[in-house]
Amino acid sequence: MRAFGMFLGGMLLGSVGVKLLCSKEAKQVYVQCAAAALRAKDSVMKTVSAVQENAEDILAEAREVNAARAAASEAAVFEDAVIEAAEEPAEAE
Repeated sequence: MRAFGMFLGGMLLGSVGVKLLCSKEAKQVYVQCAAAALRAKDSVMKTVSAVQENAEDILAEAREVNAARAAASEAAVFEDAVIEAAEEPAEAE
């Protein structure tokens, strides 16, 4: 008999719970929670976009720095070759 009473109590509690969850007040709470989640998502997406733009700027500047270093290194090699070429005929004589 006790098991049957617990079963009926569970059914009653479940029915009351469903009624509470489907009430207008509960729906308003769900709407407010969903709206807050959407606002949070928008805020996160704005932050992600800003970080992504900054990362792209940093990457572009890093590429420019590497290109300038490569050009300077290439110019130094060229200058060394010119100096060596100018010194070779003098040594051969």
